[in-house]
Amino acid sequence: MARAKMLLVEDDAALAELLIWHFKREDFEIAQTPDGEEALLLAKENTPDIVLLDWMVEGLSGIEVCRRLRRMPETANVPIIMLTARGEEEDRVRGLETGADDYVTKPFSPRELVARVGAVLRRVRPALAGEQLTYSDIEMDTVGHKVRRSGEVIPLGPTEFRLLKHFLEHPGWVFSRERLLDAVWGHDSDIESRTVDVHIRRLRKAINCGDRPDIIRTVRSAGYALDSGA
Repeated sequence: MARAKMLLVEDDAALAELLIWHFKREDFEIAQTPDGEEALLLAKENTPDIVLLDWMVEGLSGIEVCRRLRRMPETANVPIIMLTARGEEEDRVRGLETGADDYVTKPFSPRELVARVGAVLRRVRPALAGEQLTYSDIEMDTVGHKVRRSGEVIPLGPTEFRLLKHFLEHPGWVFSRERLLDAVWGHDSDIESRTVDVHIRRLRKAINCGDRPDIIRTVRSAGYALDSGA
């Protein structure tokens, strides 16, 4: 299961600390800020998988942050859950119309919020819920450890499977050899970066057999990406 990245925009320090504790227990990677302007910068620098956004934060209002996140190409499709003490129906509707996916009124149970976040991620980002990953004509069953392309089963070794899984969880992203080593082999690995090239070749040979289009793009001096437009 991919580690979900959360952006928490909350200016109540005690509540932020409590939420960070609960979500880290669920293995979330969390960036937190009390400031609306900084939230937009953080979201642009490292696109989150989900945003928890307080209605009343420093700088820009939560509603304006939500509006701008929806306009930014990097975050246009990132789910946003708004946190607020405002419980009136008109405010809830305004939040949802601005682009929020869900709405939680304070006070709330952190455990309930964790469950709500999980439900939203399962709905909009199945890659993070350990379900089937798909891109173009490639399908991966992460539980059954099977890969199909155009319906045909593609046999892959364990390393090629992990490599493809990482690409499927981040389609279109360009990864350097070093980033792929960290993600697929682990930070403590002493494997040389050129080993990545060998496994990329093996992966290409397996998934491109039968004269299928090459779906892995080599980006000169940068790395590799899963790209159906290659």
